[in-house]
Amino acid sequence: MKANVGGIDKVVRIGGGAVLVGLAAAGIVGAWGWIGIVPLATGLFGVCPAYGLLGINTCPMKKT
Repeated sequence: MKANVGGIDKVVRIGGGAVLVGLAAAGIVGAWGWIGIVPLATGLFGVCPAYGLLGINTCPMKKT
């Protein structure tokens, strides 16, 4: 899969996902906090399947 997540989008996904997972691990939020794994993973890998389906690309790389 080609990278379609870049820049600020990647930072927000990693930060938000890490916060949610951390809060869930600490027991501050309920089990729903583990959903933070999704944005964390998409930010780390740089690929969002939903972006691919919707035709969105925030990655500054050249399209080929």
